[in-house]
Amino acid sequence: MHVFEILWIVLLRFRPLPRIWAICLIAVNLGALFFLDTSYGKVALLVALMGIAVMMVIYTRLGFVRLLGIGHVFWIPMLIWFASAMPDRQADPSLYWWLVVLIAFNATSLVMDAADVIRYLRGGRAPHYHWRQPS
Repeated sequence: MHVFEILWIVLLRFRPLPRIWAICLIAVNLGALFFLDTSYGKVALLVALMGIAVMMVIYTRLGFVRLLGIGHVFWIPMLIWFASAMPDRQADPSLYWWLVVLIAFNATSLVMDAADVIRYLRGGRAPHYHWRQPS
């Protein structure tokens, strides 16, 4: 249930520009489903599920706080591996371009996540979105 709460917060409560960014980020990462016949697709999906699991624990305990971005930490080794082991562009152009876009989006998101985690550690700990209004 918490996965859907986070998803609906992102899709319904974010301001337009962050909402568009989040939708694009989700779509790019879901692109892994088209490449499950490759190790890249399998790893991307596994890493996404690991990140979701971490985010669910944080969300359950603390709510929608800036610390949620730490769930993307698993992207770091994935992106390093993907960037260092890119497939041949001519051999599989769709896989190649998906990886280029995935690396660009996820690396950009990691920068934003790092800023959010730092803000959280510096005291910005109040949940900034609520699915249910506090009673």
